[in-house]
Amino acid sequence: MTPALVYQSVVSIFFLQSLVIFASYENNKEIYIVHLGLPDENQFFSNFEDLHDWHHSFLPSNTDNSSSSRMVYSYRNVLNGFAAMLTPEEVTSLQDKEGIISVRPRQLLDAQTTHSTNFLGLHQNLGFWEKSNYGKGMIIGVLDSGITPDHPSFHDEGVAPPPARWKGKCEFNFTACNNKLIGARYFHEFGNGTPLDENGHGTHTSSTAAGNFVDGANFLGLASGTASGMAPLAHVAMYKVCNASLICSESDILAAIDTAIEDGVDVLSFSIGKNSTNFWSEVVALGGFTAMQKGILVSCSAGNAGPIPGSVFNGAPWLLTVGASTTDRKLRATIRLGDSKEINGESAFQPKDFSETPLPLIFPGTNISDPTAAFCNTESLKNIDVKGKVVLCISGGKITRIGKGSFVKDAGGAGMILMNSEPLGFTILADPHVLPAAHVSYADGLKIKAYINSTSKPQATFLFKGTIFGDDHAPAVAGFSGRGPNLASPGILKPDIIGPGVNILAAWPKSIENNTDTKSTFNLLSGTSMSCPHVSGIATLVKSAHPDWSPAAIKSAIMTTADLVNLGEKPIEDERGVPADFFATGAGHVNPLRASDPGLIYDIQPEDYVPYLCGLNYSNRAVSMFVLRKVNCSSAIPEAELNYPSFSIGLGLEAQTYTRTVTNVGEAVLSYVVEIVPPQGVDVRVDPPLLNFSELNQKKTYQVTFSRSSTSTINATFVQGYLRWTSSKHFVRSPIVVTLE
Repeated sequence: MTPALVYQSVVSIFFLQSLVIFASYENNKEIYIVHLGLPDENQFFSNFEDLHDWHHSFLPSNTDNSSSSRMVYSYRNVLNGFAAMLTPEEVTSLQDKEGIISVRPRQLLDAQTTHSTNFLGLHQNLGFWEKSNYGKGMIIGVLDSGITPDHPSFHDEGVAPPPARWKGKCEFNFTACNNKLIGARYFHEFGNGTPLDENGHGTHTSSTAAGNFVDGANFLGLASGTASGMAPLAHVAMYKVCNASLICSESDILAAIDTAIEDGVDVLSFSIGKNSTNFWSEVVALGGFTAMQKGILVSCSAGNAGPIPGSVFNGAPWLLTVGASTTDRKLRATIRLGDSKEINGESAFQPKDFSETPLPLIFPGTNISDPTAAFCNTESLKNIDVKGKVVLCISGGKITRIGKGSFVKDAGGAGMILMNSEPLGFTILADPHVLPAAHVSYADGLKIKAYINSTSKPQATFLFKGTIFGDDHAPAVAGFSGRGPNLASPGILKPDIIGPGVNILAAWPKSIENNTDTKSTFNLLSGTSMSCPHVSGIATLVKSAHPDWSPAAIKSAIMTTADLVNLGEKPIEDERGVPADFFATGAGHVNPLRASDPGLIYDIQPEDYVPYLCGLNYSNRAVSMFVLRKVNCSSAIPEAELNYPSFSIGLGLEAQTYTRTVTNVGEAVLSYVVEIVPPQGVDVRVDPPLLNFSELNQKKTYQVTFSRSSTSTINATFVQGYLRWTSSKHFVRSPIVVTLE
C-alpha cells in the first residue's frame, strides 16, 4: 500500500492584513483533515450503517477520549473524509490504514456601499436592477466572521419570505433572523457559540453583496448617500468560520461549504484561498467543485499579494476569481506645500476646524543611521522634534497606517502625510486617521520629498475638500490585487474579472467615532475581500434573471461583457498609471448591465473538468477527490482546451489549435462575425470566422490557431490581445495572453 500523504498548506482571507498561520494544540492533539478513498473502493465500508459510522471507525479507540469527542466534522458533500483531533503518533498510525489517501493538519487562515451601485450603472427602478428584481428569491451564502443581525442593512422591508427549498438554520440565541437574513450558523473552532460578528468583516462583506437599502449612510459625514448591496432584495445566509482576529479554520470552511450545499444557497461568496501549485490540496477548490456540481456559483477573492506576478489565489477554473479596482469617488485631502504647489490625497478624517496655516514639514527618513525611521515607528520619532509639525511617513514597516498617525500624534505632531511604498503606486486609501492626515501616491510622495530637500524651511498644510466624484482614471487596478499567471494552471487566465475593492463603504457592527461629532455604523474597507462580494451580488442578479443558467454560463456572461476602458475612455490602468495587462484585470472590469444580456456564453458542464484535471497530470485518485467517484484518466486535454471564456497559452515554434463552443442566449436568429486583435508577433486564425444562429440555445463550435509570426521579433515574456464575436446587438470578447517559450 502506498503511504498516505501528509502535507501542509498556507491559506488566507483577503482583507488588508498580514498573513499569520497558527497551530493550536490540546493535550498534544491537533485537528487533522483526513481524505479517504471512495466508499465502494473499501471492502470494510459495507460493515457500517452510514458514512458517519465509517468515518468514526478510523479514529483511535484505545484512548481516554471517545471517538465522538475526537470527531470534529464528518463531511457529507465536499470530500470523502472527516476532520478529527489527533496526536502526531496517531497520525503516523492512521497513515498505514486501508482506505486512507492523505492526512494533513488543518491550517488556520487569516482574513484578507453608497456609490458602488451607481458607479456600476445600477439605479433604482431602472434597467437591469429592476428587471432582475434586485435579486429577489436568490440566496447568497457568505463564509466570513459572522454578521450583525440588527444592522439596518439587514432589515427585510420589501424582501419576500425565503423560498421553499431553503433548509438552513438561524443559530442566534435570540430572535434575529428575518426575511433578509434567513440563516446564520457558526462552526466549532471559532464560532464562540454564536454567529455574531466579533470583527466587522463579515457584516461588511454581507451588506456589500446583498444589503438592503439604507438612506443617509455615511462615514464620519463623508461619502453620504443611500447604501445597498448589489442584490438588495436577495436573502443572506452567514456561515461563521472566522474569529474576532479574522483567523479561520480549514476544517470549518469545508464544513460550512458542506452545510451551505444542503441548505440550498444559490451563490457562495468568500475570500479564502491558497497560493499553491495544485488544486487537490486547496479546501476552496475542493469544496467549490462540489458546490459547482450542485449548481452553486462560487465567487472568491484573487488575494492581496499583488502586484507580484503569480500572486493570484483561487485559480481553479470552476471558481469566479475577483481582483480589486478603484471607483471614481475620492475623500479628498489636499496638501498645500510651502511653494504653493498642491498635491491631492485622501483621508476619512477631515476636521472642519483645521487651520490652513502652513506648518513645518519634516521627514524622519533623512536619518541615515536608522533605515526604519521613514516608517515612523516610536523609536524613530523619539529623537526628532515633531511637535507642531507635519510628518512625512512611508507606509509599511509592520505598522498600520492609522498606527503611524498615532505615533506621530503621541510625539506631538500636528499632522501626517502618508506616502505609498513603490509597489502600491497610485492606490491610496481613505482611513479614519487620529490626526489631520493625507494618504498620497508613491509618485506624489517623491515630489514631496524633493520639495523637502529643496528648501531649508519646508512647510505644508491640509485642505480638506470632502467627497469628490468623477475621477476619470477609475476604475484602475488596485496595487494589492493578486496577479497572474496562474501557478496551479497556467493555461487558465486568472483573475477572471475585477470589481470595486478600494475604499468601499458598507455596514459595520458598531458606531465608529473620531475627533468629530459624527458617528457611523458604516465603515470604509479595502481589499479583494471587498471586490469579491460586489461580483457575488452581480452574479446573483444574473442568476435571478436567468435561473436556468449554470455557474459556468453566469461566469462567462460576466467575463465576456467586461469593460476594458476607464471613465476617461482610456485603457484601464494599474497602480503604476500605465495600461494594465490581462494578468491584472482578467477579462476586464465587471459591467452588470451587459452581463445580463451577453448574446453568447461559453458553458462548461461538471464532467468537462475531468479531462482537464487529468491533463494537469493529476493521478486518478487525485481527480476522484474532486468528482467523488472513480476516475480513469484515459483521456486528457490541454488546459487551454477547456471551454473557458479566455485564452492563456504558452507558445513556442509549433502552432497550437484549440476549440471553443458557444451557446446562443440572445436573439434566436442572429449572426456573429469574429474580430481579432492579435498579440504582438502572434498570428491568430479563427475558423469559421462567421457564426449563424437560427434558434435559442443553439451551439456553434469554432477553432482558434495560434502561431508565431515569421516577420516579428519580440522582446517580451508575454503578449496579449483578444478575439471578439460581434453581432448587430452584442459583442462577446475573450482575452488572449500568450507566454512566449
